[in-house]
Amino acid sequence: MAMELTIIGLGPGDPRWITREAWEEIHSMDEIFLRTKDHPVVSQLSEILSIHSFDDIYQEAGDFAEVYSRIVDQILYETTRRKKVLYAVPGDPMVGEATVAALRKRSIESGVAIKIIPGVSFIEPCLAMLKIDALDGLSVADALVVAAGYHPPFPPDHSTLIAQLYSKMVASDVKLTLMNQYPYDHPIVLLHFAGTPEAQMEEMELFEMDRSDQIGSMTALYIPPLSVPSSLESFQETVARLRAPDGCPWDQEQTHESLRMHLLEESYEVLHSIDSGNLSALKEELGDLLLQIVLHAQIATEAGEFTMADVIAGINTKIIRRHPHVFGELDLKEVDQVLTNWERLKAAE
Repeated sequence: MAMELTIIGLGPGDPRWITREAWEEIHSMDEIFLRTKDHPVVSQLSEILSIHSFDDIYQEAGDFAEVYSRIVDQILYETTRRKKVLYAVPGDPMVGEATVAALRKRSIESGVAIKIIPGVSFIEPCLAMLKIDALDGLSVADALVVAAGYHPPFPPDHSTLIAQLYSKMVASDVKLTLMNQYPYDHPIVLLHFAGTPEAQMEEMELFEMDRSDQIGSMTALYIPPLSVPSSLESFQETVARLRAPDGCPWDQEQTHESLRMHLLEESYEVLHSIDSGNLSALKEELGDLLLQIVLHAQIATEAGEFTMADVIAGINTKIIRRHPHVFGELDLKEVDQVLTNWERLKAAE
């Protein structure tokens, strides 16, 4: 007998958000496996079928990676044993569900046929509360990913919705990462219990976000864009517009060769602002130097030589490769050791 695993989304909270297809699937089964019982719909499910949850694993495991791995192992085991299993997750199975991604990957190896029934995610009710359109450039991110980073993984020119801001500790780590790009008083909105009758919003400034006593398992964070275009992509659009047929005659006729003196001049002005200790001038001169870099990249793009993405990918890969003591397992503690290893790697390249 074929092994079948059906995965459904329970929606963001209110039972009215469960899709008709998911509800029909629920009524066709005698039992259901839940990633967690921490969902408003569960009380109604218990009236229909037998419930198994994995909340005990959350208490026993050391981190989320172990939690998700053990849940996936158990689901696949139950599918092998029972041949047909119904697994339910909050929201939509394809939005922020690590166990679903792992199950899809491992099902191929185990011979389990997976059927995914979509649900309404946390995103839709949040958009309704905020009265915004996702197609206006909305970014969606996972709070745990943002918290683990040092710089936000999304551009500041568009709004961002961050899910799973489930504790003050996570909120604090997310705040520190965001402050690498946004001012401390940037306006934000905390959304609690979106998709339930208890839904509410808290408006505050960025530095206050981890002080809210309402942060919990159903909290999301909304970050409006910065007040003026500030991303590299926006600046690339500006420079590309200058070089376009209906752009600026001077910029249109520039070449790598004609820009040589400008690149040298802007570099010297950056050095002068550093030597004079004028940070305001340094900010401006770095912008002028960046203009030269983006111009060269745009010229190369038009000629089919390389793109800005190629430039960034190249230097990013090189920096990671030359810092195995940061991004790898090499143990270097002293500056002299780092410099020696840098030169060795550079020579090898």
